[in-house]
Amino acid sequence: MTYDIFATGSLLGAHPAMRIGADWVYTDSTSTVENPSTGEVFARVPVGENGHIDAALGQASVAQRVWAKRSYADRASVLEEVVRQVDAHAEELAQIVVAEQGKTIVEARGEIEGVKGFLGYAISQKYRNIGELAAPSNRDQQLVIREEPVGVVAAIIPWNFPAAIFSRKVAPALMAGNAIIVKPSGVTPLSSLALARVFERAGVPDGLVSVITGPGRTLGAALVEHPLVSMVTVTGSTRAGQEILAGAAKKVIPVSLELGGKAPVIVFDDADLDLAVDHAFEARFMNCGQVCTCNERTYVQRGVYDEFVAKFVERTRNLVVGDPTDEGTQMGPKVSQEEWQKVKEHVDRAVASGATLEFGGGTPAGMEDSPGYWFAPTVLTNVTNDMDIVQQEVFGPVLPIIVFDEYEQVIEWANSTVYGLTAHVYTTDIRTAMSATDDLEFGEVYINRIGPEEVQGFHAGWKMSGLGGDDGIHGFERYTRRKTIYTEYARRAG
Repeated sequence: MTYDIFATGSLLGAHPAMRIGADWVYTDSTSTVENPSTGEVFARVPVGENGHIDAALGQASVAQRVWAKRSYADRASVLEEVVRQVDAHAEELAQIVVAEQGKTIVEARGEIEGVKGFLGYAISQKYRNIGELAAPSNRDQQLVIREEPVGVVAAIIPWNFPAAIFSRKVAPALMAGNAIIVKPSGVTPLSSLALARVFERAGVPDGLVSVITGPGRTLGAALVEHPLVSMVTVTGSTRAGQEILAGAAKKVIPVSLELGGKAPVIVFDDADLDLAVDHAFEARFMNCGQVCTCNERTYVQRGVYDEFVAKFVERTRNLVVGDPTDEGTQMGPKVSQEEWQKVKEHVDRAVASGATLEFGGGTPAGMEDSPGYWFAPTVLTNVTNDMDIVQQEVFGPVLPIIVFDEYEQVIEWANSTVYGLTAHVYTTDIRTAMSATDDLEFGEVYINRIGPEEVQGFHAGWKMSGLGGDDGIHGFERYTRRKTIYTEYARRAG
């Protein structure tokens, strides 16, 4: 079944509009949305301005105070209806993701399942402890540390998972009693607008969820600096995170940062090699390599290096690249021409520095005349650890494979980048596996498996990969603050 995502009665309607508090707003000024498979403009969205931010935040501030007084159980019942609405519109939402972002329909459907997963975890918090009772210094006293919402949250989200990351931030924000203003990527604004309509149809009170589309840097800065914003949550590039963190520092407000990564996959001689190849392949080429936890570099111990490379290259040659709406396609296009060019430049510099191009390197064979942003799955060997292709995030379907000899050497190489988000280790030796979890300087370590990360975990970045994200109990707590209450109830004599 195919969907006309702009049909009458669809989530987007004929002309997508911003959600500003209780209103759907159009503007004379618009920005374009391209289909990465064709390079064609297929939608236009409003360009928000500071006045829209003021309006959205004004309504959010009022709505949030009412919402915060509702019980966790009440909030959960509203989010449960959101899940039902997501289910009802799941295929339409997936088609929107494919149209604006370019991932395959199979991956897009998985992303919508992720939307429900983040909502489900937030709903489970209706049973959480919302405070603690500390021992007071004297009798007839009580010392309570209570959990309360932060207020109004500004969320800045990227283009690689435009639906899932919307839910990843909106779900815990609402469940904790906050309102939220979402600024989606200008490349993929439609998923956020469609989900805002889903939340409206589910009965989420007006003002609690707004979506403002338009230029990222100007609107993002205005949101961060606005006096009514009490918290900022960001998933995006390290550069964007640094700029937002600097802006938030002026107000001394909490910031949640999920930033870039340069995940290593480490394959030891004793690994289950077929498993390692399968996982390294999937973790490199999912979503055309546009995942912060993707396999960005693979280190293989010398004893199995040649066999690993041969098997991996064979798998890569057989990867089906094509129309992302086709059920049999395994990888779609890059999201934009700009992103395509960045990946191409990374590959060309690596080859110029001495790397061997085993496969790929540019537009896939037979697709040279296609106007879409197609990049072939690419494998590089004869790579050294100091090359940019190993040190800098590529965010595309390119894998450098590096040979190593000893444990200490590969741990040093894995830790050598400025990033510290995710690492993967393949070994059948429990001592090696556990030592690696101790020695790797990453917030997430996977042993003999890959992601995606699970909603009950914690997407924890170290170093330039951020301050940790929105998942699990630790992520949920970012959307709350503490209030300490001292009470004395001793009876007066007489």
